[in-house]
Amino acid sequence: MKNKTTLNRRKFLNVASLAATASVVPMSTFAQSFTPEADALPVNTEHNVTGPILNRIGEILEIKTICVEPGKFLGVGTEYGLDKNGHTVVTKKVMEPNRYIGWPTIVRTHTDELIVAFSGDRDGHICPFGKTQLITSNDNGKTWSEPRTITNTQLDDRDAGIIQTKKGTLLVSWFTSLAFERQANQITKDRYARIAEKIGDEAKKRLLGNWVRRSEDMGKTWGEPIRTVVTAPHGPISLKNGDLMYVGMGIWKDRGEVVAEKSTDDGKTWKTIGYLPKNPAFPTLSEPHVIELKSGKLLALVRNEPKDRTQCYLLQSESTDGGKIWTEMRSTGIWGYPPHLTMLKNGWLLVVYGCRREPFGIRACLSKDEGKTWDIANEINLGNAVNQDLGYPSSVQLSDGSILTVYYQAPKMGEPTVVMSTHWKI
Repeated sequence: MKNKTTLNRRKFLNVASLAATASVVPMSTFAQSFTPEADALPVNTEHNVTGPILNRIGEILEIKTICVEPGKFLGVGTEYGLDKNGHTVVTKKVMEPNRYIGWPTIVRTHTDELIVAFSGDRDGHICPFGKTQLITSNDNGKTWSEPRTITNTQLDDRDAGIIQTKKGTLLVSWFTSLAFERQANQITKDRYARIAEKIGDEAKKRLLGNWVRRSEDMGKTWGEPIRTVVTAPHGPISLKNGDLMYVGMGIWKDRGEVVAEKSTDDGKTWKTIGYLPKNPAFPTLSEPHVIELKSGKLLALVRNEPKDRTQCYLLQSESTDGGKIWTEMRSTGIWGYPPHLTMLKNGWLLVVYGCRREPFGIRACLSKDEGKTWDIANEINLGNAVNQDLGYPSSVQLSDGSILTVYYQAPKMGEPTVVMSTHWKI
């Protein structure tokens, strides 16, 4: 669905935000891990049938949960009454369940620290409470810190991209949404009606949009939010020359919805420079990711969701002039969405994506020729899932050449989502 002022993803999302920082907390280890040799992974049936992961290429080393957010406040089922003085008292206490976590991105910094950004502390997929949160690891993903919040506006802070620029600056991207007050989501609208009416039109106008924030001290403090034209789940990328390139969803001169935006000052200001051509054959596009190839060419993959759900193949476009002019989109033949691209040390191009058809899970595909062809016959299964609320995976290559991919999904049917990781190698 299109939004004429900002943009949106997946037919219900709007955008904007602001916030504060928090102090680093002690490291903790989550115990929900296993190796595929000893255990099987949950597959997508209502009975949680399990089965092995079999790949022609790609060896799974470990799959585990890296972030769970327990509930902190009173939840549904709590009952209240009045005492003799007319003051509210709790007559039955029920704590809220674990919180919903979604849409993570991972970065490996210049000092080998791993940082995952995500939208956390949520009631569910659509709610007013999303916050931009971070977890960190200094031992290649073996243990992770507790989550800390860096952005928490009155609106729903959704998605979370994170990169480190050539200068060493951390940059986090996100967008805000008012989907929780829309008529199309009647149950959600009724549930949060009192919250929506308290926000006010002025705050909605001020906070709604696409944003980035910068940290020049490795995340200890963060600058004020900076507006961007576009948004994408995994944010911009850092180019070899130090510039930043952001290919995302936006509206620019009515020329396209997939737009290229650039920063030449380390993310402080942004300028729209181009767009990916529209094509009537692909009417529903969203959530792109871009990468700079060794040849200098830019390659973007785009989520594609036509009415015929059997045709949800990632689309591809390239630019050889730094993002001003892009080729017509073409199908890659890779079924899934949304994409995240990584250049491996051996020159191979890796894309990871969610598979929201049975069997549900996280998938990966390789190209050995800079995206001219993709090895679809050897698609790699990085983990199965119990339902289709999953994905948004992103990857980094570790110093030993292995790969760490993070994503979100529910650990069991009916449970809130968590952030998980798959450690694997080719």
